[in-house]
Amino acid sequence: MEKVARCFRDRLLIMLLFRLGCRISEVLALKVEDIDFEHGMVVIEHLKTRLELCCPKCRARLGKSHKFCPTCGHSVEKAVAQEKEHRRLRTLPVDGYTLQMLADFIKQDKTQGLIFRVNRNRGWQIIKECAERAGLPKLVNPETGKLHNVSPHRLRDAFAVHAVKLDDSGDGLRLLQEHLGHQSFNTTAKYRKVAGEEHREWYQRLWESEKS
Repeated sequence: MEKVARCFRDRLLIMLLFRLGCRISEVLALKVEDIDFEHGMVVIEHLKTRLELCCPKCRARLGKSHKFCPTCGHSVEKAVAQEKEHRRLRTLPVDGYTLQMLADFIKQDKTQGLIFRVNRNRGWQIIKECAERAGLPKLVNPETGKLHNVSPHRLRDAFAVHAVKLDDSGDGLRLLQEHLGHQSFNTTAKYRKVAGEEHREWYQRLWESEKS
């Protein structure tokens, strides 16, 4: 995908998604001041929007099963959904090659503020187009069977699988959890199932004696 990218910006976007394992929203929100070139680190801000139900009368927070507000007793059959932004920061190391690419792009593009001045939809489109030019097949949703284009999140998945293949120890998985910004360890542990071949190898060894 990097080789078929039509410009420096698109190539750098692909590199950051794969080599840092970041979400597309995190990469597009990167600013020049978020990069520490001296120490080879980058600050990532994860902004996640979530819906919270609240009472239309007193604005108290509600659960999905509530029929009456626990604060004022008002009927809440028509509860109001409010968007809440949840921000988290994490600092990630950057390999030397990617760091140099960032420095070259900023210098060449005379970038200030946001590094990538494109919106989320354009970011998805860039990944889709590069995947198609690279000849990558569409992905099958295992639950619905529908075909989907290669998305930015697949590059994040590829980073995680690559990391697990190199180190699937408990410490390795915990470092991966911190790097990816997962709140739940179970979310990170699923990549071990994707990347691991121990089960298959174990099963094959059960029947090796029959070959002799």
